[in-house]
Amino acid sequence: MSVAHVAHVAAGCAANDLARADHGFFSVPLVSAVVLNVAVTSLQIGAYAGRIAGVRTGRIGTSISLFNFFTLAARLANLVVTPALGSLADGAATYAGCTGTIPAKFEWQLRAIIGAGTVGAILGTLLLPTFILLFMRGVYAFERRGSMLRAALRLFDPRVLVDVARSVRLPPFGEIASFRPTNLPVKLLVGNVAVTAVYAVGVVASFYASVLDLDARTTATGLSGLVNGFGTVAFSFFVDPTTAYITDQAVKGERSQQDVRTMVFWLAVTAILGWLVSQLILIPGAYFIAAGAHVFHPHA
Repeated sequence: MSVAHVAHVAAGCAANDLARADHGFFSVPLVSAVVLNVAVTSLQIGAYAGRIAGVRTGRIGTSISLFNFFTLAARLANLVVTPALGSLADGAATYAGCTGTIPAKFEWQLRAIIGAGTVGAILGTLLLPTFILLFMRGVYAFERRGSMLRAALRLFDPRVLVDVARSVRLPPFGEIASFRPTNLPVKLLVGNVAVTAVYAVGVVASFYASVLDLDARTTATGLSGLVNGFGTVAFSFFVDPTTAYITDQAVKGERSQQDVRTMVFWLAVTAILGWLVSQLILIPGAYFIAAGAHVFHPHA
């Protein structure tokens, strides 16, 4: 292949990608990822309500099952976010391969997706009273039907949907001053900020890392677990056991229900803080993943 032909192909490639970049900041994959991330994060925050519902109903085991159901639903929905991220990353990688630079809009698209998670965390916090009612209804529906699937399918009953819509309410803002974290372990609150920040940025940073080094882009994309693994360990050791212990104490009468409500409130607040922190660690996390990709792909 002649030098002139190579230059012609490179020029055509760059022109095509620059034309694609001119299509604007928003795209179907980006809008899909933003909308889904709002919904997924709202569900994840809403799952905290399972602790309060468990204390109020005395059905801790059933509440835990509902908590797991909410978490599963959020994770399944999150599977749709990943292909949308992949589409954005593919376009950015093609552009970078032709021009040698990462399109500036790519970073801000990823930050918009993370920002959507922040909005979702705030929305989930505002809807916590509604989620508590949903959990309690779910507990009683499960007891009547003996099947989690049948209880979940009740949500598609038009009458239930109307009742749920009527039950939507904002938190009692006048009570916020009473949610003082003095009886909560500091490691719980700090740990939840760290866990949320790491989970929020793990997959997104891996896709950014895939564009940082195109030779190891597939390896980098598969290494989101390198970041999320730290979050999983922290959650398993510091957050989940502590919340379960405080909930058990309330059921046994060793703590008040107010302590559980305070815990859930501050879990939601620290989750919002975690999403904000994730904006700060997006680029460092991407470089960390890219460095990890070199361990598995040393010739990249």
